[in-house]
Amino acid sequence: PLSVAAMRATLEHVLTDRAFEHMIGLATRFTDGVHATLEAAALPWSISQLGARAEYRFAAPAPRNGTASAAAADDDLDEYLHLFMINRGVLITPFHNMALMCAQTSAEDVDLHTRLFREAVTALLGDEHRDDEHRDGER
Repeated sequence: PLSVAAMRATLEHVLTDRAFEHMIGLATRFTDGVHATLEAAALPWSISQLGARAEYRFAAPAPRNGTASAAAADDDLDEYLHLFMINRGVLITPFHNMALMCAQTSAEDVDLHTRLFREAVTALLGDEHRDDEHRDGER
């Protein structure tokens, strides 16, 4: 049947060891970018990575179960980040802040998210939290 042929083609040609190395590497790059922004802003948020998947939450340390994750939810922050990103061409998972890298995801895609995430956090916190380099560039 067609579905079995499609599954076989996916496993043989798409979900390969090489593809997973690429996807996990990009998820690590994504995680590092978000983590650097959170550290620079001293935000009590976290990011977790599992393979090619990364998710940031509004709690530190990262929630360890569904109850803790639900308690860390902030609908206003979710809406702000999702709208900030989508208005600039980046869609993150609508029901939480998760990104799943695929074989077609590029380093440029990840870097765009990192830049936009940093801009969103900076705008959220206001001018007093901007880094010196950014402030110097505006003078």
